Amino acid sequence: MAKFEEAINRNMKNVFVCRRCKTKIRTTMAKVLRKKTSCRKCKSNALRPVRKGKKV
Repeated sequence: MAKFEEAINRNMKNVFVCRRCKTKIRTTMAKVLRKKTSCRKCKSNALRPVRKGKKV
């Protein structure tokens, strides 16, 4: 199955995952770097980008 750039951007662009409770949050990279975004569930500021998956 082919991977489309539009679908990858729609599903994974500006999506971050909380390091403590693994909740997905959609926000910008600038807000994450400035610690302006926190998790809705656990109020943590530790966020990481969502993994893109392996290439075939």
